[in-house]
Amino acid sequence: MNREELAILLRKHNQEHLFSYYDKLSQENKDNLAAQIEKVDWKLLDLIRQENQLQKSGNYEPLEGISIKQIESNKKLYYDIGIKTIRDGKVAAVLLAGGQGTRLGCEGPKGMVNIGLTKEIFIFELILKNILDTAKAADTWIPLYIMTSNKNNEETISFLKQHDFFGYPEEFITFYIQDMTPSVDFHGRLLMEAPNQLSLSPNGNGGWFSSMVKANLLHDLHDRKIEWINVFAVDNVLQKIADPFFIGATIATNYLSGAKVVRKANPNERVGVLCLEDGKPSIVEYYEMTDEMINARKDNGELSYTFGVILNYLFRLDKLEDVIKYDLPIHVVEKKVPYLSIDGKYIEPNEPNGYKFEELVLDMVHLFDNCLPFEVIRENEFAPVKNATGVDSISTARQLLINQGYVL
Repeated sequence: MNREELAILLRKHNQEHLFSYYDKLSQENKDNLAAQIEKVDWKLLDLIRQENQLQKSGNYEPLEGISIKQIESNKKLYYDIGIKTIRDGKVAAVLLAGGQGTRLGCEGPKGMVNIGLTKEIFIFELILKNILDTAKAADTWIPLYIMTSNKNNEETISFLKQHDFFGYPEEFITFYIQDMTPSVDFHGRLLMEAPNQLSLSPNGNGGWFSSMVKANLLHDLHDRKIEWINVFAVDNVLQKIADPFFIGATIATNYLSGAKVVRKANPNERVGVLCLEDGKPSIVEYYEMTDEMINARKDNGELSYTFGVILNYLFRLDKLEDVIKYDLPIHVVEKKVPYLSIDGKYIEPNEPNGYKFEELVLDMVHLFDNCLPFEVIRENEFAPVKNATGVDSISTARQLLINQGYVL
């Protein structure tokens, strides 16, 4: 795309400010920036002009799950089904690891954060230990796909190679890069992070499967005869991965998908809740819940909307391939976006200054006909590391790990 063609495109979308950078670049960098601009999905900008685009209009109902007590009473059945499914090579795991550890005081990938006290223990190390435990129990290796981002892919791979993948065989690990979307200011103008680089961000946790397909990994899943995919986030250091009980319960109850959940600690806990929306599984975010939903209780006094999701899901692959035919909703999210100003200064804002565009896995869940809420014991499987201090922080995760017998 030459300058004249680029000028027409930018004028059409009110983005002429990008020429403040373009005309000062080398030809190679001009071509690089033009290629990025050419890939922009301009329909995204229309979303910020639409009012209430994220308002849900469906009718919500509570969704009953399989309780810890019920799981315990069927423990052997679920384990036998799950472990056989793993041994038969029908299960793969997908680690969502595209984020940075900036909020935790680490400039690199979040998985590289050290949460040890007397020795180094990294988030990646704990995650790989968890899947290694399952692989040893099943006496077979589970294919692990790690989704990174453009910002942390090379550093993630280098770090894990440096640590010999913490004992997990490299030949069973596949990396792929998440799709990226542009960030814009509140007026819809594309932000820049360098003179030849748009400000791009990962397209949300709901983009994990579409990014996998675009990375040409679908054939790999079929070649391996995978039937189930366990997808999970990097920031919960206690979660069980490819859990035979979870897999077995989902299969035994004839569900197409499952979600690990914990009972809400209190009505106002800030977690998404698994429920029904218009008769199909859905996740209502804490800020979307009405007071009536928050405080609704069953006859026995328990909260009606009680199952909080922990971002550990199980999906049947053939149904995922059906889902990929549909476009997931795009969520417009206010964020603090570092950017390069027109006069060449790099600005790191203290308050939200723009929008990012994200697809969320909760919308993927809603495209399935059913989803099994699988309750786990919070203290055993939920130690999120989201903040440097306070709730869901490194210190709270450390204490939960210590309570489970880890030596930090």
